[in-house]
Amino acid sequence: MSSTIMVTGSLGFIGSRLTGQLLDEGFDVIGVDCATDAYNPAEKLARLETLRVHPHYRHSGVDLADASLDGLLSGVEVVFHLAGRAGVRESFASPDKYRHDNVEATENLLASVRRVPSVRRLVYASSSSVYGNADLPFREDVPTNPLSPYGQSKLDAERLCLESDGKDIQTMALRYFTVYGPGQRPDMGLRLFAEAAIERRPLTLFGDGTQSRDFTYVDDIVAATRRAADTSVSGLAINVGGGSRITLLEVFEILAE
Repeated sequence: MSSTIMVTGSLGFIGSRLTGQLLDEGFDVIGVDCATDAYNPAEKLARLETLRVHPHYRHSGVDLADASLDGLLSGVEVVFHLAGRAGVRESFASPDKYRHDNVEATENLLASVRRVPSVRRLVYASSSSVYGNADLPFREDVPTNPLSPYGQSKLDAERLCLESDGKDIQTMALRYFTVYGPGQRPDMGLRLFAEAAIERRPLTLFGDGTQSRDFTYVDDIVAATRRAADTSVSGLAINVGGGSRITLLEVFEILAE
């Protein structure tokens, strides 16, 4: 992996974890994150204060959809594109925000990447939401069928990235499955469940609890994302998950213990 790396979404749940590991190993990291209103920006700003003390970290708060990124990309060889607006339910209320933050931002970033000769590889953080209600187990060759504006925006951005794969730049999309761990977003189910359990509040469950998820620990996601920068494989979408599913009722039982 090259010595200078760009991480978009560097203040987010996964992006900050990835950025911290890269810095600890001696890489120069350019972090791009405009700390949108998707959730309380105080959490992101606290991460920024932690990252800023590192001499090898440089931060930009530009909006990826609106800014010229050529200057920031100069000298960068690898881009980890983790920036975006997450959340399935919220996307039905604000589909335009999801298109702006996920699709238009990716399109603008790719335009700059194609103009900057130093960039050789881009890894995009996609989502299992692109599958919708496809039959289990999800395989990469299963037809995609997103059921939300969020899922559709991730699929559209994923396609833009993969269509850019060629001799001058290699691209790969990673379809993350329900990531959990320290620092996860305040709207994520496991965090909400854990906080309710700690505070001894009733847990709110949608459905009968038999629905299952393939939960994946954040450090495993980070490890897979980093490996995607070094492989010779490109032009593909790859699933990244824990490989075993657990029902929400089982999650509740674990928290109860």
